[in-house]
Amino acid sequence: MRSKLPLTSALEQVGGLQTQYAPSAYIALWSRLHGFQRGALTQALEQRRVVQATLMRATIHIVSARDFPLLAAASRRGRREWWLRVQAKRLKGIDMEAVAARMRQHLSDGPRRHSELIELLRAEGFPRIAVVSVGMWLDLVRVPPSGTWERRRADLYGLADNWLDRSNPTEAQGLEHLMRRYLGGPASLNDLSSWAGLPVTTLRPVVERLRPRRFRDEQGGELLDLPRAPLPDPKTRAPVRFLPTWDATLLVHARRTGILPERYRSMVFNAKTPHSISTFLVDGAVAGTWRYERGRVHFKPFERLPAAARRELEDEARRLAAFHAD
Repeated sequence: MRSKLPLTSALEQVGGLQTQYAPSAYIALWSRLHGFQRGALTQALEQRRVVQATLMRATIHIVSARDFPLLAAASRRGRREWWLRVQAKRLKGIDMEAVAARMRQHLSDGPRRHSELIELLRAEGFPRIAVVSVGMWLDLVRVPPSGTWERRRADLYGLADNWLDRSNPTEAQGLEHLMRRYLGGPASLNDLSSWAGLPVTTLRPVVERLRPRRFRDEQGGELLDLPRAPLPDPKTRAPVRFLPTWDATLLVHARRTGILPERYRSMVFNAKTPHSISTFLVDGAVAGTWRYERGRVHFKPFERLPAAARRELEDEARRLAAFHAD
């Protein structure tokens, strides 16, 4: 059954949705929420109830406005340190604090196009890589209508401080909040570390403060969960579902088998598709791929499907095609 949670509550329950490709969040919400309409997410972005920004793992997420300051505080230092390692040669000799100060000045009167910001900073002697990197030093949001279903290129940026209510939680507050968001069910500390893009050593003290419930998985590894969190009935049936490209569920996180059987991994992730391709689930596991083309959703199973599952997929595919066409 799809959830009847409000849109913002649903985003908070899953800790936000990874959204390098703008339509992915719309399809992810359609697959999870009862009666979800495309316009609901665009409207929520316009009304600033949700926000699109670079957060965990230095990747683009859509999160609730309430969650943004906390998740930004939790991930900021880790994002910056990772980016400095990756771009060490290209950033050598660039004063990123100065770049951030100039960017803040240029955005003080409102959002600007990414191309305009590149030209403004280039005229001040800063290379393009400085503009690309500045989001690790300055909290920026992607301002609608850019980065929506209707206009998929996310090229309009604004200051988070101007776009949302000012809030300055500490890193410790953010880390505890991030952990609570991720632990919506039993998971390992390594999974949490990979999802957050933060070292295990940073997260372990937070775990100890939370005093989580502890379980063992099938291989004897430790799993953590929030105190008194409900556990699903193991007999609960998992209906078929279509997942978009970039759906972080497939990363699980980032190498455990989870819902993606290892024998199918190379069909979903490879050198040509590091972002993954669109997939569908049968009985809670990836069972094939899909694409939308000429008004229809075409799905391709990896193996022969039971007749009942195929019928269910055909019904769901028709509904997803209608969602695209609305």
